[in-house]
Amino acid sequence: MPLAVSAILVVSGLTLLVLGAEALVRGAASLGKRFGIAEIVIGLTIVAFGTSMPEMAVNILASIDARNDIVFGNIIGSNIFNLLFILGISGLIYPLTVQQNTVWKEIPFSLLVTLALLLLVNDTWDGASPACMLSRNDGLLLLLLFAVFLTYVLGIPRIETDDEYGTRQYSLRVSLLLVFGGLGVLVIGARMCLNGAVAMGRQLHVSEKFIACTIVAAGTSLPELATSAVAAYRRHCDIAVGNVVGSNIFNILWILGASAVIRPAQYQGSFNVDVILLAAATLILFLVMFTGQKRRLDRWEALILMVMYGGYTGYLLYAR
Repeated sequence: MPLAVSAILVVSGLTLLVLGAEALVRGAASLGKRFGIAEIVIGLTIVAFGTSMPEMAVNILASIDARNDIVFGNIIGSNIFNLLFILGISGLIYPLTVQQNTVWKEIPFSLLVTLALLLLVNDTWDGASPACMLSRNDGLLLLLLFAVFLTYVLGIPRIETDDEYGTRQYSLRVSLLLVFGGLGVLVIGARMCLNGAVAMGRQLHVSEKFIACTIVAAGTSLPELATSAVAAYRRHCDIAVGNVVGSNIFNILWILGASAVIRPAQYQGSFNVDVILLAAATLILFLVMFTGQKRRLDRWEALILMVMYGGYTGYLLYAR
């Protein structure tokens, strides 16, 4: 594929992502207002699941083809991108006020899930043994934790949604059309961006792990980026944060769990640095909730996340 064609795919995909994200946020916010559902529930379920579909599609295909570096690199890289880059961008657009439940439950659960993954894949901790893998039993355990998480989310009590930002309420049919139509456009846009980006990466002759942790991970996370950025701009902080935290939990528990059940994946110890960074970044996100204005990601804190992602990208370039 010529470089010019790859660039056109990326630009066209980004355009679709912006349009799809706008429709998704409008529809999800309308549904929350109509049914009195907390925005954080919408963010942790409909939006998070929908925007994780590109990762799901890539991982299922990678599992079938036994491309294990893609299986792990896509999810680990996507989660780092979500946490550092997407929350960083969203927090720079507008300081993100976080619900108390998110601080004390969802973020710690995301950290727990990351640590669980680190333990499950390091069966011998030597980084090279064939025993280091995500087995089917490991996958089933992740899926069980996913069921626990869904039970918790669906148990979040109904509330009167805050109309501080003048959320427009559409009819049920239009709201659903916006949500599912937006998700569809997001997936198409992400696929176009991903195809173009992967083609460009191959033309630059970089390793598969590097492609998985950067181009593939960022490409499949573009829906999360567009959705959270638009949500932050429209002052729907719970959707912006819930989308990222929910997507990270979905990615590990649901997508990696399903991938391992389809085909156990051999794990390379070189990914440990990335998983530890993900756990550390999640812990940092928890800690910044108590600095500055409590339960809020301020702009200077968001900038720190962006700088961390820049450092991570530099590490990948050095280690490739």
